Amino acid sequence: MPLFEDTPEERAFRTALRKFIANEMTPYREEWEKNRAVPREVWKKLGKQGFLCAWLPEEYGGSGVDFRYSVILGQELIRGDAMGIGAPNHQDVATHYVYSYASDELKKRLLPKCASGDAIGCICMTEPNAGSDAAAIRSKAVRKGDHYILNGQKVFITNGMFADFMVVMCRVESSDVDPKKNYSLLCVEGESLKHVQRRQLEKMGRHATDTAEVFFDDCPVPAGNLLGKEGEGFKYTMHNLARERLELCIKSQSYAEECFKEALKYAKEREAFGKPIGNIEAVSFMLAEMATEVEIGDAFLHVCVEEFLKGDDITKKVSMAKAWIAEMANRVAYKAVQIHGGYGYMAEYRICRLYQDVRVMPIFGGTTEIMNVVIARQLGLKPIF
Repeated sequence: MPLFEDTPEERAFRTALRKFIANEMTPYREEWEKNRAVPREVWKKLGKQGFLCAWLPEEYGGSGVDFRYSVILGQELIRGDAMGIGAPNHQDVATHYVYSYASDELKKRLLPKCASGDAIGCICMTEPNAGSDAAAIRSKAVRKGDHYILNGQKVFITNGMFADFMVVMCRVESSDVDPKKNYSLLCVEGESLKHVQRRQLEKMGRHATDTAEVFFDDCPVPAGNLLGKEGEGFKYTMHNLARERLELCIKSQSYAEECFKEALKYAKEREAFGKPIGNIEAVSFMLAEMATEVEIGDAFLHVCVEEFLKGDDITKKVSMAKAWIAEMANRVAYKAVQIHGGYGYMAEYRICRLYQDVRVMPIFGGTTEIMNVVIARQLGLKPIF
């Protein structure tokens, strides 16, 4: 049974979502990859069906359900070859920051559009010289009257080309807070976007997902679009990283399952020396190892999600899961391509596309190496840089 399908409501949600993806998304994968974009109409259709931001309270257009529905969305998008749409980043990262820290006025204006698909969100953290080292962020905002004037550059921004609002980490110059420590979050939207330049980035895989380099040039942001308090941005991101990394674990696990499924199917159908290659000892052992790792990942993810739902601090555990499951997915993908032989290298085969897409998972949301730093610190150690 798929992870989290314990209630009739969850089963109905998954069934409806799977049907929607099969009809409205899977047939257009190649077109969207060629165009390097998913049409906005698809976002609106997802929203109309209640698949976007289902966790939001009903007053903001959601259904008030829990994180299990985000798990289901992440799983089904990958299973239906529809991960080109950056819906998980939109709903479980960018929108969640707005819900958690925005003013009531901004929430009322923006969140219903997040749920309907009329507004697409992105999170702008990484900079050319500030990836895992968040302390190196240079983007800066200066308060002038009732606006902040934002300048800076961000890179590797999922949904960056078409986002209607951007949650931006920057330094805010303030007499009250040390500028070296004043990490704050601004929500850039509306008229402010006229001062934002965007450049589409070409990637190894995940071609339908728009990924951008973003430039803020004297961008005026209303003071009311400050999320939370000045100087608290880093604390907010640390609080929300568990949710973001858990979402990435869902992707990695689902990729691993799909890669294994493709390998097992091919091994049963492809013949060599008069028998299916899956009956060859070397290949059967590879598949046995892959099946075992996928099963371990599934169990680990299940525990992390359950503890997250209970409100437990899963910083150490989700860092372990992010590191291990993402690397495991890549091991499984590598073996799956190897089992396919030359056909695994051909773009027309699904395993080739999965292999390209999965490579980024140990990099997204903190590299495996940074996850190990987090884990070591949680163990009371002090890794030396």
